[in-house]
Amino acid sequence: MPGEGYLIQGERVAMPVRIRDANAHAAMYSVPAAAAQRIIDHSGLHVLEYRPGRTVCTVLFVQYVDGDLHRYHEYGVGFLVRPVDGGPIGDGPGDLRTLITGRAGVFIHRLPVNEEFTLEAGRTIWGFPKVMSQIDIERDDAGARGVLRLDGQLVADLRVRPGLPVPGGGLATSLDAYAHLDGHTRRIPWKLEASGTRMRPGGAELILGEHPWADELRELGLPKRAMFASGIAHVRMTFEEAQEVG
Repeated sequence: MPGEGYLIQGERVAMPVRIRDANAHAAMYSVPAAAAQRIIDHSGLHVLEYRPGRTVCTVLFVQYVDGDLHRYHEYGVGFLVRPVDGGPIGDGPGDLRTLITGRAGVFIHRLPVNEEFTLEAGRTIWGFPKVMSQIDIERDDAGARGVLRLDGQLVADLRVRPGLPVPGGGLATSLDAYAHLDGHTRRIPWKLEASGTRMRPGGAELILGEHPWADELRELGLPKRAMFASGIAHVRMTFEEAQEVG
């Protein structure tokens, strides 16, 4: 129960949930806002247009090293969205203000993982759309590679090359993640502290497989050149209680 933690596979998970160390790699793509909106319409949310007719889709993979949900791999597909009180799609000036003031959220559309404990915890505590999958992650001097398979089919093979160090060595931010599961949309306050962050324009190669999720990404125009690619050597995260918003 909220306030008392959650019992997951016989283990009590206290709130907030803390991730003490993970590494993450991501590619950010400019995609048609109308196509992205059709994908997330079921959530009741609206994509945020960073410029007229365009929004951001992020494909990423994360290796969780130490945290309250154990060790595991995770893949994700997310979209930049307006906050629930941000008004309708297509308000260009409003979207720009939302982005500049840091009020933009991210809708977690896909979130496959490779361990049962985090799957049950993610679905039970926050309503994250976690599903079991095979995720292989490799890292070397040439960068990092994450390969996602579902039901034996390739979904995505993402390679991220090293970028330039971010000045200051890291970042700290808080934002709202949104998730939709079983007919309910929830907002999850999310804090992140990163070190060893590198970014570069482009910097990613995405290969899509034959799984229906890959076809969904093709409908957005992927694979294509990424706007930016990033790698984070060490990231700490805190996830608060979810709040139902729709």
